[in-house]
Formats: sequence, structure tokens, C-alpha cells
Amino acid sequence: MKKRIVMILAVLALIGVLAGCGKEKNNTATTTPSVTEGPTATSTPSPEPTATSTPTPIPEDTPTPTPTPLPDPVGVSIKEIFGAHGVKAGTCLTTMMTGNADTAKLIKEQFNSVTMENDMKPDYILSEAKSKAAGEVVVELTPNIITMLDWARANGMAVRGHTLVWHSQTPEWFFHEDFDTKKPLVGREEMLKRMESEIKQLFEQLTEKGYADLFYAYDVVNEAWMEDGSMRKSNWTATIGEDFIWHAFNFANKYAPENIDLYYNDYNEQFKTSTLEKFVKTLVDDKGNYLIDGIGFQAHLYTKDDLKQYFNTVDTLSKLGLKIQLTELDVCLGKYQSPQMPTTTHLLEQGRYYYDLINGLLERVDAGTLKMDALTFWGFSDGMSWRKTYSPLLFDKNLKVKPAFYGAAQMKDLCGYGE
Repeated sequence: MKKRIVMILAVLALIGVLAGCGKEKNNTATTTPSVTEGPTATSTPSPEPTATSTPTPIPEDTPTPTPTPLPDPVGVSIKEIFGAHGVKAGTCLTTMMTGNADTAKLIKEQFNSVTMENDMKPDYILSEAKSKAAGEVVVELTPNIITMLDWARANGMAVRGHTLVWHSQTPEWFFHEDFDTKKPLVGREEMLKRMESEIKQLFEQLTEKGYADLFYAYDVVNEAWMEDGSMRKSNWTATIGEDFIWHAFNFANKYAPENIDLYYNDYNEQFKTSTLEKFVKTLVDDKGNYLIDGIGFQAHLYTKDDLKQYFNTVDTLSKLGLKIQLTELDVCLGKYQSPQMPTTTHLLEQGRYYYDLINGLLERVDAGTLKMDALTFWGFSDGMSWRKTYSPLLFDKNLKVKPAFYGAAQMKDLCGYGE
């Protein structure tokens, strides 16, 4: 009898174990749409210093833990906080974001400026088929551009234009005879005509279609300089020469509406300080007046970057008298090629970094030593970031608030300093 009871109990225990293994909690969270194109290329991030190898990947399904308790940002608006200092708060924009109820709501709550992540780059506004048919450059505003500009107007968003002249995401055919890549590159005079036509048409179309008043800034030239002080070799230097930057700003100054400030934009600005300082002084007309209104700092930073060095760049270039904007800000966990896991400790460090960076900038704005009228984050959700491996933004992939948000919002007790 005892043996029979033991056997029955053993069978019941085994059934219980099997039943338990079959029950799995459904913890699948709703994720935000994924944007695969980054700010400087369609598939790979822009070059950065000390590039030696591919970053160690973090598994895609790694959760992003946040310190608890971390309150929801009810009533906290970055655009209002920045606005108290006369600074717009911006983010990059795609139709995936505007078409998603959750992301669209977040953008409207937190930002009042947008930059199209990719759609206003040369690859998207230059029509190969129409240019070949016409025998001259044809620029067109695509349906995606119109959709986002209409959305911006309907929701009270100002717009940064990005970008006109760039070595990347500019079609190869644009530089060749008859727009045919099998033929040679065109000469200097022809390429100057094409550059002027692109810039002229873009600003004319924005004006004719009633969108020019939305824009307050435009990146005329993007990423032309290297960290060693040399100019980047590109189709622009091959066809026009190293003075292509001057001509780009001369044309933009000629055709852009008065309300649009003209910017030179670059990454690794803290490693190019002296280069940028010298070159900007050459962007003047024959009367010595600047053809440029401001310098854009992409600000793709890391929590291990030296803020003292960064502020030295800000202070040095501020003395030129031009405006400065952070145009693509994100702060990665760790350092280049060495991403850190999004642990509570690392996320708090990120929150403090955002706080210190933005606090230092706003203090300079208030003191009158920095002319900054806008600060743009390159997104808001880690899940949609071109640098998602490094968890660089203000919200996690499920749009849950991180200490980074409270750092940007200048709420010191919630960003990591109160721990």
C-alpha cells in the first residue's frame, strides 16, 4: 500500500512540474517603430575618433531597466523648460513617428522643433529620372516631406533643414556628365551650376508651396572636415575644389529667405575646434560680412567623454559671434566601440551627464556668452535610435522615462544626483 501511495504521489508531482513549465507569462511589451537610417548614412554611423573595430553588440531583447521609483513625466515638458531660456527643444522626425499615436503624442508634449531624419537629404530631394529627362538638375519635395511639413505646421513645430551639401547620401549620378555614372565627373563650372540649381530650387519650392516660414535654420554644408584638420575628400572636392564650401554658403545666402539661418554642421566638434575656428572666418563676402549664421554641433557624445573639453569647444567657437546649436544630441552609455549595459548605475550616470551638459549650456545662454536658440535631440526613444546599442536617448524602447529625461529637464533629484 505504501509503495502504491508513493507512486501516486510521484506521478502527481511530475504532472505538476510539466504543467508549470507549460505556463509562460506574456510579458511582450509594445515597442516603438524602428528607424534604421542614421543621421549620417543609410546603414552605418558617421566616422568617429579612434575607430578600430565593430562595437560589441548588446542583445536586441536586452531590457532597459530604470531606477525605481521613477515617476512618469506628467506635466514635465522639455520644450517649456528650454523655452524659459529662449531655446527651442527639437527632435528628428519620420513619418513612422508622426503616424504612430504614442510617439506623435510624446513629440507634441516634449518638443517644438523637428528635423527630418533623412527625407531632406540630397538622396531624397534630387530626382534622377526627372533630371535625366530634363537634362538639368531637378529638385522635388516628396510626399513624405510634404506630410511631415504639414504635420509640423498643424502642431506648431518649427523646422530645421538638413542638409544641402554633403559627401554622403548624395547620389553619385549628380556628379557625372549627363547624370550617368558610366561617364566622367563633370568639371568645376558645371558642378557649381548644379550646386546653385539644387540650392535655388529647394528654397524656391519651400517658398512657393508655403512652407518657408516654418524653417528657422538650415544645414548648408555637413561634415566637410576631418579631425586632423584636413578637408574630407569627396566628389565635391574632386569636381569643384576645396572652396566648394564657400560657394555653397554664397548660393544659400543668395536664395534662402531671411528667416532661415544658415549653418555649417559637423560631428566630433570637440576634436575639430581649431579647424572650425579658422575655416569659419573664411566664410565672408567681399565686404567681410559673414555668409554663415551658425555652427551646428552634432553632439553624438558618450558618458565617458570629457565635458570640460566639450565646453572649451563651446566657449572657443562662441567667441566668433555666431549662433551655436546642438543639432543631433544623443549620449551613449560607455565610450566609442565599448557600449555599456543599461544597468541602473549606468543609466544614472547618463542622467547626470545630460544634466551637467545642458545645465552648462543654459547657464552660458543666460549669461549671454552663448548664442543658442535651439537644441535638438536625435530622437527620443532608444528603440528608434541609430545608436540603439548604446541606449543613448531620453526614453527606453517602450517609451518609459529614463533618468536621462530628467537630466535634460534639469530635475536634479530625479536624474541621478538624488540617489
